[in-house]
Amino acid sequence: MQQYDLIIIGAGPAGYAAAMRAVDYKKKTLLIEKKRIGGAGIENGALSSKTWWELARETRVMNKTFENYHIARPEISFSELKTHVHNAITERRSLLEEHITLLEQSKCKGLLTLKIGHASLLNENEVEIVNDGLETVYGKYIILATGSRPRYLHGIPIDEKIIMTSDGIEQMQNFPESMVILGAGVIGCEFATIFSGFGRTKVHLIDKGNRILPFEDDDIVKVIEDNMEADGVLIHRNSRLTKMEIVEGKVKYQLKYEDGREEVFYVEKALVSVGRIPNYDNLWNGNINIGLTPRGITDQETQTSVPNIFAVGDLTADIALVNVAELEGRYAVEKIFGDPERNLVYENISTIMFLNPEVAGVGLNENQAQEKGLDYKVVTLDYKCIARAIAERNTQGFIKLLVTNDDDMKILGMRVVGNHASNAIQAVALLISMDKGIEELAECVHPHPSVTEGIQECVRMLMGKSMLKPSAFEVRLSCRKYQDGKYHHLEF
Repeated sequence: MQQYDLIIIGAGPAGYAAAMRAVDYKKKTLLIEKKRIGGAGIENGALSSKTWWELARETRVMNKTFENYHIARPEISFSELKTHVHNAITERRSLLEEHITLLEQSKCKGLLTLKIGHASLLNENEVEIVNDGLETVYGKYIILATGSRPRYLHGIPIDEKIIMTSDGIEQMQNFPESMVILGAGVIGCEFATIFSGFGRTKVHLIDKGNRILPFEDDDIVKVIEDNMEADGVLIHRNSRLTKMEIVEGKVKYQLKYEDGREEVFYVEKALVSVGRIPNYDNLWNGNINIGLTPRGITDQETQTSVPNIFAVGDLTADIALVNVAELEGRYAVEKIFGDPERNLVYENISTIMFLNPEVAGVGLNENQAQEKGLDYKVVTLDYKCIARAIAERNTQGFIKLLVTNDDDMKILGMRVVGNHASNAIQAVALLISMDKGIEELAECVHPHPSVTEGIQECVRMLMGKSMLKPSAFEVRLSCRKYQDGKYHHLEF
């Protein structure tokens, strides 16, 4: 029986990151993947959907440009778009596969082995691998990183052709004339943005609340909703799906609204986007007592209830993001073979929602700060005040920065809505992780023109020394404090 210092089951973002960190420690490591390297981080997930989003964004810009010059829009080939997405997936996966091959030929030879097959735990140390044959291997430590899959709902006949999850998008052969999306969270709203952005699909979005993205602040949601509806998206607010079925190759769905009304709609396709569930089915037998909750494997900073078995990525009840999965994978290896310099924290995790426009965030938003009962200072700056946005002729969006309501003004969180939003977030994420105040940002010399200059201006407003004064530009600038459940203008 082959023996390893570490066995990692799953080669998605979490498992791959763990394997590479194990190489750093010079540990003999086995990485097992059931199908293809990369997991949902590449296919039917992060990379593929974001490639679709980029193509839709380019199409929207192109269509607007042609419209401005009174030129007929060119036809967009769905098959060519699929080829672009496929090429992106292939390029990224090939990079990861080539990396492992080259490691085998370098000074790391013998440290990392990749096996393709279905793996399951026989006991706390032995793993069975099923492929063309049957093999059992031994690992001193084991990391579970088998990811997640789309959630199915009882009573909805998902066939991944007419009624789909995100896994079925790649099987489509053409733009659907119409599509309903069930779920107004991040993934549902991203696909609504994608398909409406191509201008070829009438999108319906089912929202059980009175607005999409219920976890985000109202001012952010308003921008996104307005743009969706401008692109023709029909948002079914305060609605509940009572029935969805396939009738003569089309989708028939019925809604019941909070006011008691009921309506029936017919569309060509449906996308069910109601979250994901962890892949731990048949991963171990009853002889192993790994703690579970309805959301996933329970863990204490990646360590499960079994001392030598760790769980990372979408398997756990933590945040299901690629960057978080990689962070957890690396941390688990450091915890096993080293001594992490700091505990695993999530407060400074940067996020991006691929909407129209993109939305980047880190730390708390106002909803979260108020739910925690915090008093805070908040400053907002409209993109109309940012030279880079003016130069691009696209000034839709704003920056919002939250800090503690005291002299230290430590950063609680930030949201950026607009072009290049994700490029502007990292410096603030670093300051949050360092538990620093805002003065470090105030005097940085930022490149000009750039969106980060807007962040600097937000900081200067909080310090009472901004270039543009909120008292003069009340429509485009705001500097307030939230205290005792009320907003108050800050006076300098």
